[in-house]
Amino acid sequence: MYWPEEKFFVEVKPVIDNTMRSLCVAPYPDHAHGCPNFNKKRGCPPSAPLLKDLILLDIRQHIYAIYNVFDFKTHCDKMREKHPDWSRRQIECCLYWQGTARKHLKKKIEAFLWKHPHYIHIECPEAAGVNLTETMRDAGITLEWPPVNYAYQIALAGIPVEP
Repeated sequence: MYWPEEKFFVEVKPVIDNTMRSLCVAPYPDHAHGCPNFNKKRGCPPSAPLLKDLILLDIRQHIYAIYNVFDFKTHCDKMREKHPDWSRRQIECCLYWQGTARKHLKKKIEAFLWKHPHYIHIECPEAAGVNLTETMRDAGITLEWPPVNYAYQIALAGIPVEP
């Protein structure tokens, strides 16, 4: 079993803001209609259930943010050294780091769930209408947006709502 060295979860009170789902359709370079996973990938809006509807996690119980901290600056420095002719956008491209970061988050989720067998998790809290920036700030963790030094990957875990 994988046991991360550093602290990797914190109890939170999710800040529910359903407008977070609109980030999925916000245009960004080479994606005029937003994220290509919108309305296609399982767990993505508009079919992703909202946390506020109490159909996922019981918000009356303890909820935890499980997080991974990716050293974004070091990654960019290494990419800049390896590819001196690349643009800033190429150096920061998520295709070169996000898979590794998500792999680390998945291991932390597994470790958390191993110790908390009655919990379930949500890998994309924004799709469920959670403002992670405010949620984490309230828990004492400040997220950089856009990331400069560190990029966080965050999942939520809690007790499932009883049917």
